[in-house]
Amino acid sequence: MGKRDELIAKYADDLKNKCGMDPDMDLLTKVTIGCGPAIYDADASTVAATQEGEIETVKNNFLIKKLGLSDGPELTGAINTALETYGMSERNKYRAVVYYMLTKHFGKESVYG
Repeated sequence: MGKRDELIAKYADDLKNKCGMDPDMDLLTKVTIGCGPAIYDADASTVAATQEGEIETVKNNFLIKKLGLSDGPELTGAINTALETYGMSERNKYRAVVYYMLTKHFGKESVYG
């Protein structure tokens, strides 16, 4: 099993055990691949939920640029909901897991088709 496969398994475990979701493994794999080399970097692989700039990065770089959504308060609300689902006390909120939840939330699975 390669490093990426190990990470995908870890992300699936987080979705099941920390977020209470049964992950679509095909979509999770595509979202993880879409994150690129960031998944291998300790800092870039997680979302710093307490940093305002990080929320803006997720909004601008993922929701608007990648998923093609229009800017609005519902984007920040969805990010906050995903982070709360993950658990605010959870120190490591993996970017791929947050992006997966946001993709599902907005019904944008087709972006990874």
